Amino acid sequence: MNIIDSLKWRYAVKKFDTNKELSEIQIETLKEAFNLTATSYGLQPLKLVIIKNKKIQEKLVPFSWNQQQILQASHLLVICVKDNYTTKEVENYFNLVQKIRNTPDEVINPFKKFLTAEIAKKTQEELYVSNKNQAYIALGNLLTVCALQEIDSCPMEGFTPDKYDEILDLTKNNLKSVLVLPVGFRASDDYMKDLTKVRKNISDSIIEIS
Repeated sequence: MNIIDSLKWRYAVKKFDTNKELSEIQIETLKEAFNLTATSYGLQPLKLVIIKNKKIQEKLVPFSWNQQQILQASHLLVICVKDNYTTKEVENYFNLVQKIRNTPDEVINPFKKFLTAEIAKKTQEELYVSNKNQAYIALGNLLTVCALQEIDSCPMEGFTPDKYDEILDLTKNNLKSVLVLPVGFRASDDYMKDLTKVRKNISDSIIEIS
């Protein structure tokens, strides 16, 4: 399939085939795709938790509006952000830049100073909102890659983050869950799988300025 056909093929799966699992190669592809997601200033303020444990998935169902895809999915992806985000993240980023690119201090320092000041002047709530916005970029990227790989998915905001954080013990890693993405393969009796996709006409969605 070309990319447009892949995007037309994709839909938010309502029932996964519990007998099918993603291969290790497919999971590695999703890991790489997540890690390559564009983020503001390249700071990557996100973590991806990948769950393949039916007991844990079952525990999460009641805190996911009882959406059964959480349990049915081959794997459950949880996108997280740092609970306490500090200027240390900027320092770590520029250390990595120097390690990979061998960029001299005189080139790095002005931008490093700017970003450090930008992070320092924001409240934790402002940083959380900003970083959560980055999570949506990652989610969109994962959805597209899943479609290209013919991996089914169902993006979810409908869950109780505090309960996820508790069950997955995320607080010990200074993390908060923000988005959930079950992945796997659609069930043959998913009532949604053969329905025509409903979208506005392109002329109603796009404004072109020449």
